[in-house]
Amino acid sequence: MAKLWGGRFDGKNEAWIDAFGASIPFDQLLAKQDIQGSLAHVKMLIHTGIIDEADGNKIIQGLLAIQEKLAAGELTFSIENEDIHLNIETFLHEEIGPVAGKLHTARSRNDQVATDMHLYLKDVVKEVIDLIAAFRHVLVEQAESNIYTIMPGYTHLQHAQPISFAHHLLAYYSMLTRDQERFTESLTRIDIMPLGSAALAGTTFPIDRAYSAEELGFGSIYSNSLDAVSDRDFILEFLSNAAILMMHLSRFCEELILWCSHEFQFVELTDTFSTGSSIMPQKKNPDMAELIRGKTGRVYGNLFSLLTVMKGLPLAYNKDFQEDKEGMFDTTETIVKSLQIMTGMIQTMQVNHERMKRSTEKDFSNATELADYLAGKGIPFRQAHEIVGKLVSECLSKGIYLQDIPLEEYQAVQPVIEADIYDKLDSYTAVKNRHSYGGTGFDQVKQQIEAAKQSLALA
Repeated sequence: MAKLWGGRFDGKNEAWIDAFGASIPFDQLLAKQDIQGSLAHVKMLIHTGIIDEADGNKIIQGLLAIQEKLAAGELTFSIENEDIHLNIETFLHEEIGPVAGKLHTARSRNDQVATDMHLYLKDVVKEVIDLIAAFRHVLVEQAESNIYTIMPGYTHLQHAQPISFAHHLLAYYSMLTRDQERFTESLTRIDIMPLGSAALAGTTFPIDRAYSAEELGFGSIYSNSLDAVSDRDFILEFLSNAAILMMHLSRFCEELILWCSHEFQFVELTDTFSTGSSIMPQKKNPDMAELIRGKTGRVYGNLFSLLTVMKGLPLAYNKDFQEDKEGMFDTTETIVKSLQIMTGMIQTMQVNHERMKRSTEKDFSNATELADYLAGKGIPFRQAHEIVGKLVSECLSKGIYLQDIPLEEYQAVQPVIEADIYDKLDSYTAVKNRHSYGGTGFDQVKQQIEAAKQSLALA
């Protein structure tokens, strides 16, 4: 079949040229949305009297037949027809004959493809929001099971202060909450309809864009036709939100990988989310966490790629826009699978409570407790800080820890120190006493969990 736009052209492209310019190998993922948009468009054409009802109904029946074939996996897309739009229109010609040509009245592939992508991302973002919410649920469940699990908190990957493991998990809950909010807010920019803008300048036909928007479930309509066909901000925002999400998942994966190591042994992932070695029979590798950490780079790349495509484009449509889809599809697949894997991985991981607690007993993560104790006795904190620093140095030279120093030695350094210092230096007490709002104290962590439960119930 001749190209549907071929009237202006005398020659025929060679096959490899067609293949280079074709987008159907990837934009066939928009088939569902393309048919959806076409059904709304033809109904609008009938509603406004632009085409008669008989022709319109014939087109509708043809599109519904194609929709059924798509659902059954019976459609074979062709590179000769370039993109999803011309493929669907060709199928329609095969179904109902020349009247199929009336479908494209008052429409361009420029507003058609933009509409398809808005519809696609609406579906995707809603799915991502649900997946993030499910992951947040799991984080809260694990946190509730680990309120009294003590672990070292880190700065610079060095033991800093003891914290509740639940508090650590809830930090990721907070990150994921912001991620969900970002995706939710982005729906406002995605939920705008470009259909009816035609190629760039609108149309002379008496179309009813509000009718089309209602048919497609869009909340608003682009008010400028040039902007409508050339806007890809909504995709960039999706890619940006996805990049931030993957950054959060990658940070978590980095910690999981460390925690699974022989040196840490804080957690163990189930076999479902681990793999072995082809040569070392003892190995249990956290490969799924490593893959998510690695795939973060490709999501970043998809964002940078589209930003680079967009930075020099004049209004309105340019063929460069064809490069907006593969990264969007790839990012969608990556974040959906990553969230599913992270949810299962955290839900089923085993926590080594004793190992975590022991790691806070043979270290100096309680040094701040001693400094705070001295400050509470009226010694200026800077002076207390210096005293404790010298005590730590002495302990290191003797191979002991702060809780090993005899009371008489403490009192020789500072008479205000009493026997209760040993309770203060216990990591459990150190965590319990950090009761400032948002802190790691057990009561504060319980409040954070209750607030999270209420938030999830309302979502």
